[in-house]
Amino acid sequence: MIRYAMLGSGSAGNATVVCAGQTRVLVDCGFPAVETSRRLARLGLTPADLTGVLVTHEHGDHLGGVAPFARRHQLPVWLTAGTLAAWNDPVTELRPFSPHARFAIGDLDIEPYPVPHDAREPSQYVFSDGARRLGLLSDAGCITPHIRTTLNACDALLLECNHDHAALMNGPYPLSLKRRVGGDRGHLSNAQAAALLESIDCTRLRHVALIHLSETNNAPALALGAVAAALGCTPDWIDCADQADGLAWRELS
Repeated sequence: MIRYAMLGSGSAGNATVVCAGQTRVLVDCGFPAVETSRRLARLGLTPADLTGVLVTHEHGDHLGGVAPFARRHQLPVWLTAGTLAAWNDPVTELRPFSPHARFAIGDLDIEPYPVPHDAREPSQYVFSDGARRLGLLSDAGCITPHIRTTLNACDALLLECNHDHAALMNGPYPLSLKRRVGGDRGHLSNAQAAALLESIDCTRLRHVALIHLSETNNAPALALGAVAAALGCTPDWIDCADQADGLAWRELS
């Protein structure tokens, strides 16, 4: 069985908990240590329940809270060598890995995969307990053939819908930031997320949560509408994680 929940999702901080057997991994930590503990408590967890922290990349909304939280609670941190090289505040127990090779953390099998994003060596993940697959895709500017192959036949997906393209282009961001967010090393739009789902095997898919929505350049109704159309379902079948409340526990059994 795989259980997962999100402490929060968005440009102000991201953190996800993924569990299998006796293993509980915190994926990213973009919140201060005290706030992370508070949000864990909402899920019925304490920092002592965690096996370690797994990092996607070095941007502050994903990595900003990792060092103080891991130091305070003596947790190991898994990250790519490129992320480590870009991070100037390392913790004591670091466990670098290749984004091209599977590895395990306790009872959780992890398939990392590289994504196009403006970071040193960003990685996203597919988690498995040997029978079920949970795919995580965020902070990617475009969909590559390798991403499609990796995310085929997942049982659940946490999928970035960062922005609506028209809202981004007509919104308040300066042109340089619009180009960054909407570029091939930026963030996925609603349309890109929908196109991904139309191009992969979704026959096993039992749960989809849309993540990393921009509060400025998107709205849940826009993201849900695009993805529901791609999946041929009603919007209420899909979840939207948000910044304040994250995503409550979901289970694949």
